[in-house]
Parts: sequence; C-alpha cells; structure tokens
Amino acid sequence: MRKPIYALGGAGLLLSVSMLALPAQELTGELPDPPEFAAQSEPVFVSISDIQEYKALPEYHEPDWVTSKYVDAGTLPPVAERLPKEPLVYKAGNMPDGIGVYGDTMRHVIGGRPEGWNYIGGQSQGWGGIDIGLSECLTRTGPLFMVKADELEPMPNLAKSWEWSEDGKELTMHLIEGAKWSDGDPFDSEDVMFYWNDNVNDPNVTPLNGATPESFGVGTTLEAIDAYTIKWTFQEAFPTQYLYTMAYGTFCPGPSHMLKPQHPKYSSNTYEQYKNAFPPEYMNMPVMGAWVPVEYRPDDIIVMRRNPYYWKVDENGNQLPYLNEMHYRLSTWADRDVQAVAGSGDFSNLEQAESYVESLRRSAEETAPARLQFGARTIGYALRMNFSANGWGEPDARAQAVRELNRNLDFRKAVSIALDRQRLGDSLVRGPFTAIYPGGLYAGTTYYDKDSTVYYPYNLEAANKLLDDLGLIDTDGNGIRNFPAGTANGADVEITVLANSDYGTDSNLAEGVIAQMEPLGLRVIGNLQQGTARDDMAQAGTFDWSVERQTAEMVAVVQNTAALAPTGPRIFPFHRAGSDGTLDLLPFEQELVDVVNKFIATSDNTERAELMKRYQHIFTENVYSVGLTQYPGALIINKRFANIPAGAPIFMFNWAEDNIIRERVFVPEDKQGNYELHPETLPGAPGGAGAV
Repeated sequence: MRKPIYALGGAGLLLSVSMLALPAQELTGELPDPPEFAAQSEPVFVSISDIQEYKALPEYHEPDWVTSKYVDAGTLPPVAERLPKEPLVYKAGNMPDGIGVYGDTMRHVIGGRPEGWNYIGGQSQGWGGIDIGLSECLTRTGPLFMVKADELEPMPNLAKSWEWSEDGKELTMHLIEGAKWSDGDPFDSEDVMFYWNDNVNDPNVTPLNGATPESFGVGTTLEAIDAYTIKWTFQEAFPTQYLYTMAYGTFCPGPSHMLKPQHPKYSSNTYEQYKNAFPPEYMNMPVMGAWVPVEYRPDDIIVMRRNPYYWKVDENGNQLPYLNEMHYRLSTWADRDVQAVAGSGDFSNLEQAESYVESLRRSAEETAPARLQFGARTIGYALRMNFSANGWGEPDARAQAVRELNRNLDFRKAVSIALDRQRLGDSLVRGPFTAIYPGGLYAGTTYYDKDSTVYYPYNLEAANKLLDDLGLIDTDGNGIRNFPAGTANGADVEITVLANSDYGTDSNLAEGVIAQMEPLGLRVIGNLQQGTARDDMAQAGTFDWSVERQTAEMVAVVQNTAALAPTGPRIFPFHRAGSDGTLDLLPFEQELVDVVNKFIATSDNTERAELMKRYQHIFTENVYSVGLTQYPGALIINKRFANIPAGAPIFMFNWAEDNIIRERVFVPEDKQGNYELHPETLPGAPGGAGAV
C-alpha cells in the first residue's frame, strides 16, 4: 500500500504552505501564439464516400507478369477468385493523379530493428511503416485528415459496415466477405475473436500498441455471430469513440491459423515462446496488408513484396497495390532523413527539428530529388511524471519519495516554471518552427482552445521559492536540495529521466531538462535507452520522469480517447494501478476521468467541444505533464511518386505512411527506376521471393 510522504519520516514535506506565499494567479501568464510558418500546406476536404466504397466490379486486372508467370502456370488462382465478394474500391476522383500504373519500389530507411512478426503478441516489426504495410484493422483513421470536420468518423476497413441497437449498447459489425490472408487462408471472425479473447483479454499478452480490455470500455464484450459478423456489447450507450480505437494499431487482428497453434492456451508453449514464435528470419508471415515480408538481412534490410490476395482495387478493377516492392533499410532515424533528402531513400517523416533548416535548403534546389511538405504543429514533447504511488514498478524509498513529489502540485509548478521553453525549442532549431507548449492538447488541432489553457511562464525565482516552501532545502551545501530528514534518509533529491536514445530530439530535450533543473537544485540523471528497452521500462513503471513525444490522443482526441486520463487500471502511460489493481487518483485526476468518460459517451459535437475545454483547463492548471515544445513535421517524398494527397501530415490520426494511402501511390512509367530486388516474384510462390 502507498505510504504518504509525510508518514515516511519525521519532518515530512510542507505540502500546503507554498501557495500562501505565491498565489496561483501570480504564476500564470499570457501564452504566446505560435509563430506563422508559410511552408505549411492545407488538405482538400472531402467525404469518406468520395474516397472509397465497397462494390463488385465487372472485371479485375493485375500486373501482366502475375498472370503470365503464376496464374497461367496454375500456381495462383485468377485475380477475381482471390478478391472478396465486394472489394474495397478507391475512387479515381479522390486520387490526386488518377488511376495509377504498376511497378517500382518505395525505399524506406528506418532506425528500428524487427523483433519478429507476431505483432498481436507484442513483437515490434521495427516501425517506420512496416507494420502499417502488413497489418489491417477493423476501421481506418489515417486518411481522415482530409475528411470534412462535420462528417468526421472512422473509415470502414476490415469492417465494411456497422449498425447500432436501439439502446446504443450493441454494435453489430459486418466484416468484408471473402477476403483472404496473403497465403490464401480466409479472413473471418475467428481471426477477430482470437485477437480479442486470447490476446487483448489475456493479461499475459501485450499487443504491439498496448491494447487492453479498457481500451474499448470497462465491461465491454465481443462475440462472433457468424463467419462475417461480430457484435460488441458496451456498458454505455452509443460509445462511437471506440470506432476510432478499432483502427491502427489497437484492433488489427493477426492470422489465427498461424498464431493460435503457438498460443499457450492451445499448446505447451510459454507466453515468451508464443511472443517469439515468428522471428524476423521467418519469411512470408501471412498478412492482410498490401505487402508481405520476403527477405530479412540483420542490420541491413527488410524487403516486402506485393500481396497477391490484397483485397482493395481501383475503380478500373486494378488490384492494388500499384507498387510492387517496399524496402526498409535498417539504419538510424536520422539517416532516414538524410537519405530521403539525398534521393537514396524515397520517404521520410521529417520529425527531428534539428534537420529542418538544411533539409529545406536542399529541397529548394532545382536538382533536388525530393520535396518537403510541412503540416500542422502536431509534434510535441512533454515531461511526464510517474504518478503511481501505490506500487506500480515496485519503487524503492528514493523512487517512492520522488513519486510523492510528482503528486504535489506546487512541485510540478516549480518544475514547469523552471523550464525556459523558448530556449528548449531554439536548442533544437531556430526559426518559426517551434512553439511554446504548456501541455495538454496541441494548438491548431480541432479541440484546442487557447482561453482554456493555463500557462505558467518561465520564472526561476518563483520556482526556487516553491521548493523552499516545500521543505526541500540543501542541507549539506553541495548545491543539491535534500529530502526532509526522515524522508529517503534526507538524501539529495535525485530524479531519473527516461528518454529514447534512438531519436536525437528526445535525447536533446532530456539533456535540456537536466541542465535547466540544476539552477533549481534538483539533480536529474538521464537514463537514455534504445526504443524497445525504453518502452519496456515505461510499460513496467520503472521511471521517475520521462521525456516523451505526446501520443495520438493529444492530437486527434477522438482516437484512443480513453488514454487521455487514467480511465482504467492499465490504460494511462504515467499513472497505472499498483499490484493490488487500484488506482490512487488525485482529485483533479478523477475530474479528468469524468470529463473523458462523458466525452466518450456523447456524440454531440457542441458538448464535446465544451468538455475538451474543461479537460484542457484541468490538465494545464494542474500541470498534469510539463509541456516542453511543439513543432510541425514534414513529409519528405521523392518527386517521382504520384497520388500524394495535399496537406498530408506526418502525424495526426496516424502516421504519414497510412495518411497518404500507400497502396494507391504509384510511379509513372517514364519515371520508374530499377530498384526492385525481387522482380516478378510473389511471396511464398514457387520460385518467388522468400519461397517456402
């Protein structure tokens, strides 16, 4: 059980006196508007029905070499037999450059390394768009950046349609009928139910993006009605919010015919063996996505080839994707930007602000192979504090004392106003890129309201006064404040800050926080970990502070909304339940939970807007996380690619790899290069790439 810090020793902390000396209104200030940035582009807004529909077409087509080499040879069924009864059809009117042609490769460079192909069991494929290229989900959100605001709702995907019961507590979904995994095995409700029953609801399994039962509402159930119909039952009425949660990557079923025999429930495997049953060396793992992994060279490359059973087409009946191959060079995230700008790579989400000036200069040259397209400021970083004081992560005495400090509003205010956010932003890149970020929702996004945002500007003198009044005094003269006698043995206040060493921006901001805490008398020690290790520590709760890039819910709100507050014991990234399963919520946290639950329960847009104003006020007034900086990202795309939508952000409802709808991206014949490593081959086919 949690012990209050005032009970950990005789002196305790003076938790209630600081605001007597420093009234809250004297710490707040006017939040500066973000600087104007002319390089940002705007999307063309349409309806979902303008983008896609499901219907049968009179005839279907595929690359000529697929027909002649595989269909005519009898090793692959005709394309019409490989497609579902009513495939998903992309409409030409929404394609910026119209119906495409087959051929060519998109060359990615990534900094991640694949753990294996069992993403629903918790394995990472290395990120950088690999998982988006091989997995498909019940709904889809990436392209919603171009959907009219008053028509905003998740796009149908594996679930082609759905309807609500009269009382709004049951949602019946109709799956696409006749679609197949890339090895020809039927996709049906068994795949959905295996994911739900034996992965999401198995506490020993953590799917790749951390889906939990609470992600879809406490007490929610799911059942299969028949092979192509499933039914959700919710505790609340019309929780339309969860339709967004059923998109990438929270409800993307895996191939049950491959994974189920490896699951401990159906085998003698341990959970660790289940998770690692399909290592990166295993080729042709069945997918529902447009491309299948066919080659893996450690620390070199992952190659993916077109899925011969992909279930989407264009209006002319051409089976997608247009691009035959995807490359993922295994390098670094910084190298991804360099190669995309230089032309040796084709695509990058330019999100490391340190690279912006040079990238813009190079792209402005007439001979530049790539162009840059900036979106809204939807990249933001915050300092998150571990609020769990009742056992999550099994803290020792020092870590427990830090968590009690984290839970104190005056301490959080002191940390916040001791940070010079303008300097932090300028340390990444100078110019009109970065903006002061007080925390909470991003400026420029749908639900942001400046008047509801409480901003505590830089004030080092007031920050030191707040800590003095908390009883945190340097008692041994070494320049570091000490805990009060009896608390953590009166030791120096030492705090570890977790950050991802894979990204220069994360490391730089962590170093900036460390430096700016020194004048406050706090010794902050950096704990820089590579992505997977950092994620594991964050999941386990073994951190004091964490410098993190804010997640999708802070941008879109309507997606993964439950994670805006600790609405369940395992759902919130920096406050989870202790070993007894209880959450020790502070009063303002409970207010946030109530606001979020009300938002989820209503579909009234006016009410939702008001609820998010309330959320933003509570969040920023209580410094629930310490905002650091926010800035726009840029899509770097080689000029030879067509069908790139205007205004596609690198991150909003999803990453740009999904936003641009890669399966309909193509290269005109006169611009195609000789980049395919396995030309005229298909995954797993006799004589094909990665044949087994």
